[in-house]
Amino acid sequence: MALINFSPAATSNTRFITLLFSLVLLLHAGESDIRLNYYSESCPRAEEIVKEQVTKLYHVHGNTAVSWVRNLFHDCMVKSCDASLLLENTKGLESEKMSPRSFGMRNFKYVNTIKQAVEKECAETVSCADIIALSARDGAVMLGAPHIAMKTGRKDSTESYAGVVENFIPNHNDSMSLVLSQFQSIGIDAEGVVALLGAHSVGRVHCTNLVHRLYPEVDPTLDPDYAIYLKNRCPSPYPDPQAVEYSRNDRKTPMILDNMYYKNILEHKGLLIVDQQLVSDPNTSPFVEKMASDMGYFHDQFSRALLLLSENNPLTDNQGEVRKDCRYVN
Repeated sequence: MALINFSPAATSNTRFITLLFSLVLLLHAGESDIRLNYYSESCPRAEEIVKEQVTKLYHVHGNTAVSWVRNLFHDCMVKSCDASLLLENTKGLESEKMSPRSFGMRNFKYVNTIKQAVEKECAETVSCADIIALSARDGAVMLGAPHIAMKTGRKDSTESYAGVVENFIPNHNDSMSLVLSQFQSIGIDAEGVVALLGAHSVGRVHCTNLVHRLYPEVDPTLDPDYAIYLKNRCPSPYPDPQAVEYSRNDRKTPMILDNMYYKNILEHKGLLIVDQQLVSDPNTSPFVEKMASDMGYFHDQFSRALLLLSENNPLTDNQGEVRKDCRYVN
């Protein structure tokens, strides 16, 4: 037996109100979520300006392109893609840049170069979080990756997560099972992890992060001839962290995001322990072999994983703000 007996007219009105309410919720959700072409009306040239600045900076400071890709990883892995990484030390706020996990990161000042160019076009409109995401996309293109459409509409965090950075960002000495679990917690599977680590095809590693594989004894998983080369690059077991002492991730194509990384680690020429573990772990080794033999497959999987990373738990609407200066909360 029905507890309430609606008349046909009442039922019709109820359905209309329910439909209208659902539509309002849907429209609100559409405005809140990140989406493609978020700035099409508020700042139509936003993505074009970011691309122009990334390209200009690349031709003057080529390593900025590598920095943009690394920025995305360090920002998005820690709770949210929200530009918390860029905040400087201020009273009551410790910067994530101070974390040991951020060792070797550079070119932060050029993020503000991009931000200033965007601000000149559209003041207080484009977030620093979106600039991190778009510059990573465009930086990867400068390094040889395919262009991908990327959603925007992220807001900037008003707080730093310096105290928990090490809980979210894997260390290069961590076990592969731990690395995989940390990525899987944000929706990136083993195939995506292998692809993202392909970013180690570009850039360099400071001797501080290498010497434990060289001294007092050479890591047996290292190619002996390669170990000799690395010892020439890092002659002391106690390198100065402030000194320019490093080895390129890839000696053959050091500034191209290609599949040479996978060929190198299959030959036991990976710089970091995590690199070599990709080959020895059964959960990742099949993907290493496939990416080493198929550049297109690597680029497809890298693009897929980069997008997943860029969409990790973004702040939207009143969850954050649009900073005027990426270094400081408004």
